[in-house]
Amino acid sequence: MRSAYRRMRLGTRLALGLGALALVVFAVVGTALTTYMRDYLSAQLNEQLSLAQVAQSKSIADSGTLAGKKYWAWYYAVYDIKNGTPQLRRPEDPSDLPEDVGELTGVAKAQTVAHTEVLATEHLKGQGEYRLRACEVEPGVVLVSAAPMADIDATVRRLITVQVVAFGLALLALVVVGRKLLRRGMKPLSDMAHTAHGIALHDLTETASRLPLRADKRGGGPEVEELRTAFNTMLEHIDDSLAVRAAAEQRLRRFVADASHELRTPLMSVRGYADLFQYAAANAPEERDKHLARLRAEAARMGFLLDDLLLLARLDAAEVETPLRPVEVDLVELAEHAADAFRASHPDHPLSFEEGPQALKLRLDPQRVRQVLDNLLTNAAVHTPAGTAVSVGVRVRDGHARVRIADAGPGVPAVDQERVFDRFYRVDKARSRDRGGSGLGLAVASSLVRAHGGTIELDSVPGSTVFTVSLPLSPARP
Repeated sequence: MRSAYRRMRLGTRLALGLGALALVVFAVVGTALTTYMRDYLSAQLNEQLSLAQVAQSKSIADSGTLAGKKYWAWYYAVYDIKNGTPQLRRPEDPSDLPEDVGELTGVAKAQTVAHTEVLATEHLKGQGEYRLRACEVEPGVVLVSAAPMADIDATVRRLITVQVVAFGLALLALVVVGRKLLRRGMKPLSDMAHTAHGIALHDLTETASRLPLRADKRGGGPEVEELRTAFNTMLEHIDDSLAVRAAAEQRLRRFVADASHELRTPLMSVRGYADLFQYAAANAPEERDKHLARLRAEAARMGFLLDDLLLLARLDAAEVETPLRPVEVDLVELAEHAADAFRASHPDHPLSFEEGPQALKLRLDPQRVRQVLDNLLTNAAVHTPAGTAVSVGVRVRDGHARVRIADAGPGVPAVDQERVFDRFYRVDKARSRDRGGSGLGLAVASSLVRAHGGTIELDSVPGSTVFTVSLPLSPARP
């Protein structure tokens, strides 16, 4: 029984509980109402007996008879008291007395002893329950009237029947209607359970649907609405987490594929030059140095690529182990050194240094920030024709130090601007790796800037490409 109850739906169990509570209430109300009605009818009968005996006593005292002061189905007995013992008078009509007058005589004797009106409820043989009342008509004469209680019992029985039927119908309606209302009010909980069950079965498309927020009063009340909102919020977080996870997996697959592709080329070159070196060592000794130099160049190129990959991996895990060694340095001086190095290595690209603050002290890793500036300047030289002007400037704005590196080259197409900071991404897909690099320069620069708490932005149109590095000002700035 208990297991069957536990298997019921919550709405059904609540409806049954509500019905059981209503049953107890109905029983208490019905009992109280029945008791009150019986007492009320008994009091009415007692009052009727009292009023009737007043008239009957007067009739007996005046004429010695009841003189028509009788009620249907009542019994009347008149006793003469002799030596303290009641003696029954001969009745005017044989129907005035029941078959057994013992109960009436007993009430008359009790009145003689008590000298006051006596009320009693007795069972008269063959007649049923009667209310008996004895009163003194005159000294030595006692009248006993007996009124049937059948009408009271019948009224009470009808009342109980009506109560049972009415309360039964009300209880049935309460359970049925209450169950429907409860199920309707708890429909959001069922929706949540269905959605959660779908998610538990790995049907992740369930997270694409949301439980509707209802503005009316039929949605389960504010508590259910709060639960519905929290559930929707949880589904949104799951959606976001799944989207982030899917995007991360996609980036990881693309990264692995790109890294494998990038490493395969220098490895094949190393293998080819190694074979050529072995051949030259046996057949053409004068070619050995050339093949060895190329072998070293490819190994160095592969080493640079692996260094960049290792740096990106360490930056991705910066919350565990940071690759930065921040100290207080002058950002303006750092930018000037990067500009001097660019002029020396790329004399075919005129570079100008815009005027700005004479000094700007920040707490940062000078080697990594210098690497960012070198990457951006090299990018400007590699992707623009000879003679293209390049400029570098340092400014302070909105609580940040901004390094601006601009060139007057052909610019970056709008469709590529959002992906230039992706790893192994090249704007010109046909560009050779010897000229275009591995595609990690801007990705490394972006990661290093983020590791410093800053941002890097690109603004490019034909004839102008501007990279802006924004770094937060150090609290120790003088």
